[in-house]
Amino acid sequence: MRIGVLTGGGDCPGLNAVIRSIVRNGENVHGNTHLGIRRGWRGLLEKETIPLGLDQVRGILPRGGTILSTSRTNPFKDADGGRVCAENAKELGLDAVIAIGGEDTLGVANRLSHEYDLPCVGVPKTIDNDLDGTDYTFGFFTAVDIVTQALDRVHTTAESHDRVIVVEVMGRHAGWIATYAGIAGGADFILIPEDPQPIERVCDAVMSRHQSGKKFSIIVVSEGFQFSEDPHDGPLDDFGHRDLARANIGERVADLISDRTGFEARSVVLGHVQRGGSPNAFDRILGTRFGSLAADLVAHGKFGRMVALRGDEVIDIPISEGVARLKTVPPERYAVARPFFGF
Repeated sequence: MRIGVLTGGGDCPGLNAVIRSIVRNGENVHGNTHLGIRRGWRGLLEKETIPLGLDQVRGILPRGGTILSTSRTNPFKDADGGRVCAENAKELGLDAVIAIGGEDTLGVANRLSHEYDLPCVGVPKTIDNDLDGTDYTFGFFTAVDIVTQALDRVHTTAESHDRVIVVEVMGRHAGWIATYAGIAGGADFILIPEDPQPIERVCDAVMSRHQSGKKFSIIVVSEGFQFSEDPHDGPLDDFGHRDLARANIGERVADLISDRTGFEARSVVLGHVQRGGSPNAFDRILGTRFGSLAADLVAHGKFGRMVALRGDEVIDIPISEGVARLKTVPPERYAVARPFFGF
C-alpha cells in the first residue's frame, strides 16, 4: 500500500516521533510505502508532496516541529474542496491517508472518509489536550514542562520587584496547560476558559495577598479566557474560531489589575515558545506508540478510526467519536488548585 501522511494545525513537540513511527512500522512490519503531504490538507489540495521513507525519518525523533510542515487549511471552506482532495489522493496513487492533527484536521479526515470514501486514519494532536477521545495528547506535557520552567523564572523577578506578573499560555477552549502548569509552578491564581471570572474578583484576590504581606503575585491565564462580563465575539479563522492573537488577554488582565489596584503588573506571553523544541521523554514515547498503532490500523484496513490513549493503553476509536466534543478541565481537577488561590 502507498500511504499519504500529513500534519495539520499548529505544530507541537512529538509530531516527528509520530511520523518516524508510522514510516518505520509501516515499511519494516507491513511492507507499505509512504508519501509526505506538505502543509496539511493544503498539500493535498495542491498536490504538494515530498518523499517519505526510512532515510527521511532517520534522526528526527528528538526534533521539534514537523518535517512535513503544516497549515490550518480547511478544504471544506470551498464547495469543491473535499472532492479535490479525494481526486488528488487517487492521482497520487494513495491507498489511504494518515492525518495527524486536532479536532479541525481530524474533522476533515472524518468527512473525507464518510462523504468521499477516502480511507483515512487519524492521530490526535493538540497541545491544548482538549480532544475528548483521548486522555492525553503528545506535546501537552512538554508544553507543561516549558510553562512550569517559565513560572519558576518569573517567580524570582516578581518577588524581587514586588510585581504582579500575568503569564499567558495556550488554551483556546480548555485550560489544561494553565491548570497543570499553574499547579506545578505554584501560581497564585489560574484563569481558564471553563471558569469565567469578573475582573473585580481577580483584583480583590491580588489586594488580599498584598494585605496579608505578600507583595507579589503570579497569575496564569489561558489565551481563551474571558471575563464574565465580556462579549463572546471577534474575528474568526478558517474553522470559525475566535482570533485569539488579537485578544491579548494576558496584557488586558495586567492592565486592569494595574488600573484598579495601583500595583505594578506586567504580562508575559509565552506563545509559540510552548510549541517549540524537543519533546520530553513521555511525548516521544506516546508519539511513537500512536504512530505504530496508526500504521497497524492502515495495514488492517481499519479506516475512519483514530488512535487514543485510555489509561495506559493505546486503543483505536471512531474518528467521529474522538472529535465529537471538546475535553474541558473538569471542576474537580481545577479544584485541586483552588486552595492556593486568593479567591
